[in-house]
Amino acid sequence: MSHKTTFDSSFLLESSTYANVFTFMGRPLSRDITDSSVDAVVMGIPLDLTTTARSGTRYGPNGVRQASAQLRWQKQRWPWRFELAEKLNVIDYGDVSFEEGRLENMIETVVEHASRIIAAGKMLLSIGGDHFVTLPLLRAHAKKHGKMALLHFDAHPDTEESELPHHHGTMFYHAPKEGLIDPAKSVQVGIRTEYDYDNHEFTVLDANWVNNHSTESVLEKIRETIGDTPVYLSFDIDCLDPAFAPGTGTPVPGGLTASRALEIVHGLQGLNIVGMDLVEVSPPYDHADITSLVGATLALEMLYVIAAGR
Repeated sequence: MSHKTTFDSSFLLESSTYANVFTFMGRPLSRDITDSSVDAVVMGIPLDLTTTARSGTRYGPNGVRQASAQLRWQKQRWPWRFELAEKLNVIDYGDVSFEEGRLENMIETVVEHASRIIAAGKMLLSIGGDHFVTLPLLRAHAKKHGKMALLHFDAHPDTEESELPHHHGTMFYHAPKEGLIDPAKSVQVGIRTEYDYDNHEFTVLDANWVNNHSTESVLEKIRETIGDTPVYLSFDIDCLDPAFAPGTGTPVPGGLTASRALEIVHGLQGLNIVGMDLVEVSPPYDHADITSLVGATLALEMLYVIAAGR
């Protein structure tokens, strides 16, 4: 006598931590942004041409995607009370491709792809790549939203006054001058490197201040500064202490714990977030995928924040 067992294999495809690990959270790989059922798009930008220390962030998008497989089994992510797919349909757009060594081509490519996604009414979460990718992403978002607030998590201010057109420490010097962001409405969290406070109007919650105040105090400062202004969220993984994120190009001791960062991101519900990125994951300097995993977790938390507002 033969016995035939039937079962739904779709769960295995979605939840496996080691098989078919190609996309972020196992979401469909697609560039069909005309699909009205799609709410959010994850796009990779594999760049490490503007770094000043250790390279390797070109492998960041793939590292984050691979590590996200460890999060796929948990259908309802703690401490949320709903499954992401119940409120947000996400696709993985794959990586944008540009000519090696030609940064101008990279900028044009990122602006082009991001602009199409944003114009189609989709929330865009970009995964870098070094932090320079935020500048062309801001240019694309400003086409639709105009001047935005910036919520910036980082060890470094990235406001270095420089006429260098391509540098991952100058984006937020150039962005205000281009009219992309309003420094008076913007907040930087976790800063703990050389800083010229007289050179800009950003509200700075440095790492010492954040580590010595409650999460709610941090969120209160963020909310009162940004208000209901459309805000772009940029998270440089080196905002975290190297104990939690060793795989990055410019690690700086004294940063936030993974727990504190996740609590803060979780509390961003209610802000008018119009775009997001997670940058500076460098898998060649990682250990046991620690940085890729916390990067994937933060990226997933960002998507939950968007979903919570729907």
